[in-house]
Amino acid sequence: MLPFIGLLILCGTVYCLIKRLETRMVLFASGLLMSIVALQPMLALDSFAGRMTSGGLIQAICSVMGFAFVMKYTGCDMHLVKALTGVLKKGGGLLIPGTTMITFAINIALPSAAGCSAAVGATMIPLLMAAGIHPAMAGAAVLAGTYGSMLSPGSAHNAFISELSGKTVMEVIAVHAPATIAAGIAGAIILTAIAYFRKEHAGHLVQATEGTMENQIDKVNPLYALMPVLPVSILILGSSVMPAIKMGVPQAMLIGVVLSLLLTRMNPQEATKKFFNGMGTAYADVIGIIIAASVFVTGMKTLGMVDVFLNWLINTPSLAKFGSTLGPFILAILTGTGDAAAFAFNEAVTPFAEQFGMTIANMGTASAVAGAIGRTASPLAGAAIVCAGIAGVNPLELAKRTMPAMIVSLVVLMLVLFL
Repeated sequence: MLPFIGLLILCGTVYCLIKRLETRMVLFASGLLMSIVALQPMLALDSFAGRMTSGGLIQAICSVMGFAFVMKYTGCDMHLVKALTGVLKKGGGLLIPGTTMITFAINIALPSAAGCSAAVGATMIPLLMAAGIHPAMAGAAVLAGTYGSMLSPGSAHNAFISELSGKTVMEVIAVHAPATIAAGIAGAIILTAIAYFRKEHAGHLVQATEGTMENQIDKVNPLYALMPVLPVSILILGSSVMPAIKMGVPQAMLIGVVLSLLLTRMNPQEATKKFFNGMGTAYADVIGIIIAASVFVTGMKTLGMVDVFLNWLINTPSLAKFGSTLGPFILAILTGTGDAAAFAFNEAVTPFAEQFGMTIANMGTASAVAGAIGRTASPLAGAAIVCAGIAGVNPLELAKRTMPAMIVSLVVLMLVLFL
């Protein structure tokens, strides 16, 4: 009886997320309600308290967000965007896939999907429209690249899976990097094919909008442009060819902050405020979802739902691989966020991955990347709304174009990660 009540609450949770109610409130309230029904409300509260102090998560996520705020303050992120997008001005037929892959690459350094969309879209969407590409396709080209953040050491998902698996963040990224990159390339190719099929790759002349980044920056400073990718470069080199400089994510981010301030000569007092404001935002917006998801999963455990689901997967292990990807993918499309589904799945199921013939890193990253891909196909996602606003179209028009590409990306992800 209790699992059935839990199922009803779960359906209500999904409905509330689809209606765009506050994600953290919905997950926390649902988890607490389930714990109350099971007459164990303190388990939900204890879960909340326990997840608040997850050291590895807080260090990685907060330091990266603080670094991102400093990059925005110094303008280094804009120099990086203009440096990379400048090469596409004479791209011709490569404009659409090139835009997607450049967005994908920039999203690694600027992990926020919506923030990356705003930074890249301000230049690239008007540029693509001026080149004759349909406005909706121009917006879709940027949107399709907004899950490159899965390759960022500061990704909340990578840090979360690192804690679950006992691997370092860079080791977790190494597990899914080939699959994530292959999925990104596949998505760019399919989106380009869709543009040619719909005849949206040329002939749709629209005047570019004013106030783009190109009007804000007269000339790219190469050193400024290198700053956003410096910490990532340090982490990659330290974990591979230069072990002497191996360090944690917070240390690399702080080095990036200090060097960018020395280079740009911006006010260190203001930069310090930005950094800690970014850390606070990370805790509230990102870690807050992880905490709420933990309460939600605890509620499902108290009602026996997790045990029922695990037993079902154990009896049909061949479905575990599909469940770890299709579930977060579909829910991300419906809700506009891949975080809630992926964190909940990884909290509840991924620790038992070995019972399904998988590793924690494989199952966890599959769920996280699938959620990010699903978000990229959703008209409700913040990144989709940003791109649609710049292009002057309805977000649904972007989703119509990214959806087929993201379905292919999901298939490629599964093939590379699981075979």
